[in-house]
Amino acid sequence: MIQLTNISKSFGAQTLFENLNLKVTPNQKIGFIGRNGTGKSTLFKMILGEESVDSGEISIPKHYKIGALKQHLSFSKKSVREECALALSEDEQYNFYKVEKILFGLGFTKEDLDKDPLSFSGGYQIRINLVKLLATEPNMLLLDEPTNYLDILSLRWLRKFIREFQGEVILITHDRDFMDSVTTHTMGLQRKGIEILSGDTHKFAKAQEMSDETYEKTRANQEKKRKELEEFVARNKARASTAALAQSKQKALDKMEVMESLEDEANLSFKFNYKKTPVKIVLRAEELGFGYNEKLFTNINFALENGKTIAIIGKNGKGKSTLLNYIAGELPHQDGEITKHPSTTLAHFGQTNIERLNTKNSISEEINSAVKSMPISQIKAICGTMMFSGDSSDKKIEVLSGGERSRVMLGKIIATPCNLLLLDEPTNHLDMSSIDALCSAIESFEGSTIMVTHSEMLLRRLADSLIIFHKGGAEYFDGNYDDFLEKIGWEEEEGEKKVVKKKKSTLSYKEQKKERNRLTQERNKKVAPFKKEVEESEEKIIKLEESLEEKNTQLEIATKKGDNQAIIELSKEIDSLNKEIELNFDKLTNATLEWDLIKDEYKDKLENIG
Repeated sequence: MIQLTNISKSFGAQTLFENLNLKVTPNQKIGFIGRNGTGKSTLFKMILGEESVDSGEISIPKHYKIGALKQHLSFSKKSVREECALALSEDEQYNFYKVEKILFGLGFTKEDLDKDPLSFSGGYQIRINLVKLLATEPNMLLLDEPTNYLDILSLRWLRKFIREFQGEVILITHDRDFMDSVTTHTMGLQRKGIEILSGDTHKFAKAQEMSDETYEKTRANQEKKRKELEEFVARNKARASTAALAQSKQKALDKMEVMESLEDEANLSFKFNYKKTPVKIVLRAEELGFGYNEKLFTNINFALENGKTIAIIGKNGKGKSTLLNYIAGELPHQDGEITKHPSTTLAHFGQTNIERLNTKNSISEEINSAVKSMPISQIKAICGTMMFSGDSSDKKIEVLSGGERSRVMLGKIIATPCNLLLLDEPTNHLDMSSIDALCSAIESFEGSTIMVTHSEMLLRRLADSLIIFHKGGAEYFDGNYDDFLEKIGWEEEEGEKKVVKKKKSTLSYKEQKKERNRLTQERNKKVAPFKKEVEESEEKIIKLEESLEEKNTQLEIATKKGDNQAIIELSKEIDSLNKEIELNFDKLTNATLEWDLIKDEYKDKLENIG
């Protein structure tokens, strides 16, 4: 268990944390969210002792080990066995059996032990680093973007591992679906501090919205009070009879905490530019095959209907991006035929396309290069949609981060009228909000989509059919991702315990109805006290705010009259009302969250009846 107390940290004029407090309890698995640049990775470094704190204390129990799986990997030894042995203590440096046991448990074979770590895929390199981490027998794992560049099978393995890990975990990832599937709690950076609650990112967002509403109401009341005090001091400081009172008010004013206005975070929100087509089949593929020294895929056949989405899935390095580039016509013709209707117009988002961005161009110039005749107003509008508003659209591509370059590429695609999107790992480098926006844009697109993705959230939400790279080849599957898992599944997982789908209820209709009524009554009984607290809190807040408005009006009248006694009494009453309102908002937030948790629990139970 670790504890952070009143931690503050600044870099120049930027304050990341101010009196930040956090206590991690046994077996908590925490999803850590927040925009890029808000300080998530810095907090990890501070916990690990790699970054100093400006003030405050980080308390870590004696003999409590913290292991970190970082985003960047580096290997110095020529064999997997030697590389993993680096993690062993001086007393155990020749205890190869210890690391071999972990390696075998994570899917490595005896032959793999003498191979160069760099010869493995990104997913297995993550596992090598994880073996090194586990060899230290940590109590806590700090995982900073472990999902980056992992293929779908590695992601599924990592999800299972985190769930079964006996210890504490803090996880940073932009993959919301992955985070919510492994964590027990969610915490986020908010107003230079940390908020943490039990539940997933959606529950956290709901609670944060309510917290922000309370904060803004309190801030508005405080600003009103500040203004009244300032006016009183200005009017009375020069009069001998009221100078002492004015001085007292000034002291109260000086002690008042400044509550800054919440900044609205810029969020990605856009639609692809659909070009109408009269056809039902926008693209037909027959007997597609391609390879270099040997074929990556052969005999791929499919017909893509307008409005449908095909997802290309499988391990890294098997040919998924090659297939997409082949369909896009960016590779020399080898086997098969691709037939497109004359009205079919495609827009291609690929890693090679991002690399082809002209780094000397500004953002607006690069977006303009997609459609030369586009008016400047439309270019600026697209820049703003991609979160490059105002002067930021004049930034050069060469100074942009990976995520910013991905948004520029999306901007170029938005500028292109099309009815077929080709998307290669479009979520790479995007944050959670941007991934949600991209998913919504694909859903609302009237045309067709072919995409390469490792995101099971995108697969379940978007894919109508699949092209699967597995069993040494690739094949078209006419069904969604859950159909694939149920009917075929990944051969690498065949030895693992499968998740058995719940059987349909064997209860008769009468018995189902009786059980549904019983569960509904049970749910309503559990919900009742929280429902009552929500209603009572809402009612109290309304009455308190009415009283507050009345007292503020009375204070204005007393101030105009110069009634000092009334001003003092009313100021105290207003302060008390503000505190009571804030207390009731806290009660309302907590009761609402508990109410939601119970409803979700019984929703699943009721659905399982049949």
